[in-house]
Amino acid sequence: MSKSLKKIVEESREKNQPEVDMCDRGISNMLDVPGLFTLSHITQLVLSHNKLTTVPANIADLRNIEVLNFFNNQIEELPTQISSLQKLKHLNLGMNRLNTLPRGFGSLPALEVLDLTYNNLNENSLPGNFFYLTTLRALYLSDNDFEILPPDIGKLTKLQILSLRDNDLISLPKEIGELTQLKELHIQGNRLTVLPPELGKI
Repeated sequence: MSKSLKKIVEESREKNQPEVDMCDRGISNMLDVPGLFTLSHITQLVLSHNKLTTVPANIADLRNIEVLNFFNNQIEELPTQISSLQKLKHLNLGMNRLNTLPRGFGSLPALEVLDLTYNNLNENSLPGNFFYLTTLRALYLSDNDFEILPPDIGKLTKLQILSLRDNDLISLPKEIGELTQLKELHIQGNRLTVLPPELGKI
């Protein structure tokens, strides 16, 4: 297995290929992939359907990365260094075991799509600067443990898709009415009994 992963890395380097796909390779540690973090030219890395439990700090070495796909692993925590990825636009962390996000996570200046579906997150999992992610167009928080949605959600004014289905939400903040570009709001499978009138603005 190592050989084929090594070959993928070598080919990417030799041919200057911007996209690296290591989906479903049984990888449990990114540091076991020879030379992976030397690929500073790559813009897309797919590591979905593996056995990762953490993401190493070396992720910061992939400084040109725009798309990171960690869907369906067993990741329990992320390094603070992930926030140094200045070009990251699309981050898929769906179907993992995250119960918190690292300090400084909100300083990803280019992030447009963030998928955190099927984790163990709640309103206390989000770092203070999470709602500084003002470039976000799509935020997927379905199948987590949110009981409330922080009022700061109103700062994400570029949001077009907000998915909150299958949480434990009791109410939505009135600030949701500030999301004037919202095209899709998914709130099925919660404990909502009343919706804020401000939703009518959207």
